[in-house]
Amino acid sequence: MIVQPQPPDPQAARDARTYASAATRSADRVIDSYSTSFGAATRLLGAPVRARVRSIYALVRVADEIVDGAALGSGLTPEQIAEALDEYEARTEQALASGFSSDLVVHAFALTARSCGITTELTRPFFASMRADLTVTEHDPDSFEEYVYGSSEVVGLMCLHVFATDRSPVPVAPSPQLLDGARRLGAAFQKVNFLRDLRADAEGRGRSYFPGVDPATLTEDEKRTLLADIRGDLAAAGAAIEQLPDTSRTAVRTVHDLFAALADRLERTDAASLRTSRVRVPDAQKTAIITRAVLRERRPRRRRSRA
Repeated sequence: MIVQPQPPDPQAARDARTYASAATRSADRVIDSYSTSFGAATRLLGAPVRARVRSIYALVRVADEIVDGAALGSGLTPEQIAEALDEYEARTEQALASGFSSDLVVHAFALTARSCGITTELTRPFFASMRADLTVTEHDPDSFEEYVYGSSEVVGLMCLHVFATDRSPVPVAPSPQLLDGARRLGAAFQKVNFLRDLRADAEGRGRSYFPGVDPATLTEDEKRTLLADIRGDLAAAGAAIEQLPDTSRTAVRTVHDLFAALADRLERTDAASLRTSRVRVPDAQKTAIITRAVLRERRPRRRRSRA
C-alpha cells in the first residue's frame, strides 16, 4: 500500500514563519549591539540579502564571544569554553541538517545556509580557526594562512553565496571569478584588525598572529610590509565588487572603503604608536565614505538605464 504524504498543517506553517521572523530579529539585535559600522553598511543591502548576511555575522559574533568575550567574563574555565564552542558547532551542524534550532541565532543562520547553499565545507574551517584561538598563541606562515582562511575568508565566501543567490528561490552557486575576490576581502578585513588590535591581542590575550612579528617591537619596515599585503588584498577584492548584483554591491563597496580608510590611518600612524593604541576611523569620515559609496554605485545604474 502506498502511503500518501500528508499536506502541511497550515497552523504549523504559520508558526514556522513566526519563529523564523523572531530568529531574524534576534540576529539583528546581536549585530546592532556589537558593530555600528557593519550594521550601517548592511542596511544598504537589498532584501532578502540583508537579513541573510546579518544572520551569518550574528553566528560568527556569538562564536567569537564564546572564545574571547562573554564566556570568559562569565567565569568559564578554558575547558568549559572549549566545550561550549564544540556544543555551538554541533548545534549549528544539526540545524544545517534539519532546518531547525532552539537557538534563535543558529536557526536564523541555518535558514540562510539552506537557502543559499552554505554547507559544513565552510562552517567547519570557521570553527576550526575559533578553536585554534584557545590553544595557539603564535603562528607560522602555514598556520597563519589556515587561520585567516577559516576565521575570515570563509565568512566572505558565505556572504558571496548569499549575494549570488540574491532573490532566487533556490541556491545559486557563485561565479568562479568572484570566489577569489571574496576570500581576499575577508583576508584584508582580518589582517587590518590584527594590525590595529596588535596591543590588545598581545597583552590581553597573549596572541601574536603575524608570523615573525613581535608585537612589542613592531618596526616601520614590518608595518609597511604588512600594509602592502593588505593593499594587495583590497585591490583584488575591489575589482571583483563590480561584478556583484545591485542588491549587494553598494554595501560591499562601503565596507571595502571603510577598511581601506582604516589601512590609510594605520599607514599614517607610526609603529611605536600602534604598539600602544588602537586606530579607528572617525564617525564623520565613516559617514562620508558611506555617502560616496552610495553615489558611486548609483551613477552606473543611471547610465545603464538611459542606454
